[in-house]
Amino acid sequence: MKLKYWLMLVFLIVMLLPVAALYAFYVWLSQYDQRQDILEYIEFSNTISGIESRLQSPSYYEIQSKEPYGAVEELASGTVKISLYRYDGVTLFTSGTDSLAASLPRINRDNLYAHLYELQKSYYTYSIKKPVFNGSKLLGFYEIKLARQQWLQGVQYRTLWIGLCFVFFFIVLYASVIYFIHRKFARPIRLLMEQMTSFAYDRPFQPILHKTHDEIGELITHFMHMRSQIMQSRETIKKEQQEKEYIVASLSHDLKTPLTLIRAYTELMQGKQLLHEQERIEYFSMLFEKMDYMKQLLDDLTMYTVLRSSYHEMERVDVDGDELFDMLLSGYDELCTQNSIDLHKESCVQGIYAVNVSQMVRIIDNLMNNAIRHTLPNDTIWLGAVSDPFKLPDWVFPVFQQALAEWRTDGVILLVQNEGEAIPIASQEKVFEPFYQVDASRTKTKTGQSGLGLSIAKIIMDKHNGKIQLWSAPGYGTLVVCWLQRKKEDQA
Repeated sequence: MKLKYWLMLVFLIVMLLPVAALYAFYVWLSQYDQRQDILEYIEFSNTISGIESRLQSPSYYEIQSKEPYGAVEELASGTVKISLYRYDGVTLFTSGTDSLAASLPRINRDNLYAHLYELQKSYYTYSIKKPVFNGSKLLGFYEIKLARQQWLQGVQYRTLWIGLCFVFFFIVLYASVIYFIHRKFARPIRLLMEQMTSFAYDRPFQPILHKTHDEIGELITHFMHMRSQIMQSRETIKKEQQEKEYIVASLSHDLKTPLTLIRAYTELMQGKQLLHEQERIEYFSMLFEKMDYMKQLLDDLTMYTVLRSSYHEMERVDVDGDELFDMLLSGYDELCTQNSIDLHKESCVQGIYAVNVSQMVRIIDNLMNNAIRHTLPNDTIWLGAVSDPFKLPDWVFPVFQQALAEWRTDGVILLVQNEGEAIPIASQEKVFEPFYQVDASRTKTKTGQSGLGLSIAKIIMDKHNGKIQLWSAPGYGTLVVCWLQRKKEDQA
């Protein structure tokens, strides 16, 4: 539940609960008073029934001394009060006071005749007033009052009890509100602050177990997502830093050897010792070979750096797949012939593909150079491009066919397969890392390579939203496959 709706509901409950509690107490007190009224009425009726018959004597309703009212005084008690009035309103007797004739008060006639025969109930007493006749002659009136002593004591008790109940109710209500506010606001916010502090100081992190779908839950979810992204960025930066350090170290190592050779041959050529023409030609050839290697190494490093840059955007154009791969697969026959390698090519492609043509040329150049360097004379290299729905070429090594069939999806695959020594399984994933060399003994020449060819190929495929995979098996050789997605509108 959203916090604003939760707060609105809590405020409504907090406002309504006291009202509901008051109403419940009111109903309970009303029912209690009704029961008490019945009990008090019965008690009052029983009390006055034994008194009224003794107040009918005509002698009580004449002005006289106090002594004749002794019997009436005995009828009164601490809770019963009796008053006698003459027909004209003169107060003849009131229990608990002196009733001398010289000081007898007179009450108003209207008050005297008011509420005759009516049972009057006030906060403190029950009372009833009735006339007394001698035949048809009105002699006077008597009034009996019964103090509601038990009810007053009950009122005090109930007042104290209700007060304590209200105090307990408000304490429980306040504690409940504090608990739910703590659970809804304070606790998750405190946990979030603790985890933010731990994350800021790189301390051990514990997941925040807050499963509600309110604003705080969304805030925690966003924080966890942000933390995950920052951790991934940290790992990426750390990996890139390690990669840069490795590249610098590898570059320094790879440049040191040719520079040392260049210096050595240059010193020999500048020396006083005369060199034969054949030796000079060999030295110059070696110098140019090392300089070409250094140039290739720097070119590959520049291209690798450009492709890894976050500011680099690879422009792609839509091209016909058949024409593109016919062009990509051409131009390697002579190079293979020079190295005494048999080359077999096959292209079965249809559809439109969004590619950067120059970068695709770079990919196939890198893959073919690797294949040629690791293929012995009189062995074979297979070069092909196949799209759906065409089946895989028959020359694909049988051990790779099932895995390749499951790996390829709707699109086109570029295959470069060569016979030769297999790449160890532990090294098959690492070959796409920069400057990684599986084994120098696998190359048939002593001229090194930059070690960036497959890394550049993987980056280019990633920027094409494609993928690249390598399979290698003893007794067969190695297969490198690149996959490109065919354009959707072309599929439709």
